[in-house]
Amino acid sequence: MKVYKLWQQMSDTALNDQQRAMFWSEYFETEKSVYEQILNERPEKIEGSLEELAKRFGLESPVMAGFIDGINESIKTPVELEELEETTPVTLEIDYEALYLNMLKAKAKWLSSLPQWEDILDKETRLEIKRSYAKEGTIIKEEKPGRNDPCHCGSGKKYKHCHLRDDQEKELAEAQAE
Repeated sequence: MKVYKLWQQMSDTALNDQQRAMFWSEYFETEKSVYEQILNERPEKIEGSLEELAKRFGLESPVMAGFIDGINESIKTPVELEELEETTPVTLEIDYEALYLNMLKAKAKWLSSLPQWEDILDKETRLEIKRSYAKEGTIIKEEKPGRNDPCHCGSGKKYKHCHLRDDQEKELAEAQAE
């Protein structure tokens, strides 16, 4: 059985709510210690077989596969998780800005607030990443004219007598296309 499949079984199936909560609580502590080690060392690349990396960070191979799953969007060449075996060579070339952003997206404050970030990304860069993240979740609603407002095309007619019907048809077509 592939190692990533073992991780999926460990982390999800046959666990009741209490066991699942305990599993993830323990995993998050483990994950934090691995990130602290990585952020302290700041390697350009982390390389080795899955088994070697697991030993390096004091993890079981399936847990290392789970860690790689969590960091996969933050590395320059994502790992094919489904194909992972203990002897599979793994290269993790971390994009630290992407990693910080992904920690924010995951709402993993225990990771994004680690003091090691201060040595990796300066305060302004971290603020800019936070602003970028905040903008991603912001929905800017286009203000539509009221029925009796002047039409936006400048014809001088009321919106309801000019472009209301066209705009409604366009919105309907866009909604059907989605």
